[in-house]
Amino acid sequence: MATPFRPGRHGLLLTATALLAGCAVGPGFHAPRFAAPTRFTSAPQDAPPHWPAKTWWRGFDSPALDHLIAQAERRNFSIRVAAAQLEAANAAVAVAGAPLLPAVSAGGNAQWQRAPHPGAGLAAGARNPSPFYGASVQASYLVDLWGENRDALRAALADAAAARFNRATVALTAVTAVATTWFQILADRSALAIGLRNLRAATRLLAQLKAEFAAGTVDAVTVAEQDALVASERANIPVLRSQLRQETLGLGILLGRPPEHLAIPAGRIGALKVPRLMPGLPSSLLRRRPDVAQAQANLVAANANVRAAIASFFPSITLTGSAGTSSAALDTLLAPGSLLLNAAASISQPLFEGGSLMGHLAVSRAVYQEDVATYEQTVVGAFTDVETSLTALHYATIQERREAQAVREARRALAAVRAQLNAGIVDVSAVLNAEQTLLGDENAHTQAQLARLDAAIHLYQALGGGWRLGRPARSAGY
Repeated sequence: MATPFRPGRHGLLLTATALLAGCAVGPGFHAPRFAAPTRFTSAPQDAPPHWPAKTWWRGFDSPALDHLIAQAERRNFSIRVAAAQLEAANAAVAVAGAPLLPAVSAGGNAQWQRAPHPGAGLAAGARNPSPFYGASVQASYLVDLWGENRDALRAALADAAAARFNRATVALTAVTAVATTWFQILADRSALAIGLRNLRAATRLLAQLKAEFAAGTVDAVTVAEQDALVASERANIPVLRSQLRQETLGLGILLGRPPEHLAIPAGRIGALKVPRLMPGLPSSLLRRRPDVAQAQANLVAANANVRAAIASFFPSITLTGSAGTSSAALDTLLAPGSLLLNAAASISQPLFEGGSLMGHLAVSRAVYQEDVATYEQTVVGAFTDVETSLTALHYATIQERREAQAVREARRALAAVRAQLNAGIVDVSAVLNAEQTLLGDENAHTQAQLARLDAAIHLYQALGGGWRLGRPARSAGY
């Protein structure tokens, strides 16, 4: 920023210089310089860039997810709030631009007067009672010599741009929240299905063991162990159902629907695909993140407010004019002799405001510095989000692949142990151990699938979800 403005003994000289120059005062806007990384270290260096599309969620090949996101885009509360805030910001632009135009008003009046005594207070030839009619048009214009009003308009335009970018950020956040919640619901459904399947298998085995115990082929300890396993798996079912229900209610909030009107479609987590996604250069990321654009728009508005605060120290010039007619009779109201014209110019220079102007300038400068730090933090956070998401997706993919292999091996092992049990080679404890191993591997595989899907969602969000900054708006200070 420029050197802080300090009114003092040179105030008159500065005023005269600015009058001759006829230009705005205050520092011009320059985006903070930031050294962007040359590449993302967590991305393969030979992979071509593959940025998200606007409808990136369709890559998961889930019609149910497409339907849910369509509902969220129409009914999500946060998106609706951000849209209303955008409308308010656009309306504020019209308010801020109004002082740049003349203010014109029209008025009319009619008076009727009767003297208390005949002839009292009346001129010769005057009537009693006497009417009087008048009509006028007034215009005033505040000369924006120092750019204070123009900077107020620039701030309003930047605020409107920030509101537009904020709506895009809120929409992206809502859409990704719907996707992650839907994936969690599918994972909970899978965990519940696994739990019920293992409960049925354990119950069947318990019945078999009780029959063998009655025949004297197994001991009571084996039956008790299996009975305890059945009780443990049965007790876990309500927990799984509760988790599923809570996630379902959370999805309803995101869709803007009460629980009574919420219909959850069918789906299976194993049927989802993880689309290919790869970022390009880090410098391109800054034009694909709406939160970065919002932070810069806030910075533009703060800079314009600083300029407006500086301009308030200088004199203000107001031009006024009026035209009207007055007559004692309506039929002569528009006669040439009834016309009245008036024009005036006035200048006002702040001398003492009790520290109000200096305080306002100090606040504006502090807000600008705050927005600079916020902008830099947002940029660094954007790069960090991409690196973190790339790392998470890479290792989640490896883990999901290995967990799937573990499930296949556990199923083969359980089938082999059951065959050995039927042949009398092993006892039932080997089957119990194999079942527990498979149960753990299946649950771990479900969680690995969920972790991979979540990592992909977060990478989509980190890359801006297909959003792109359009042509910079010159009037907003870009």
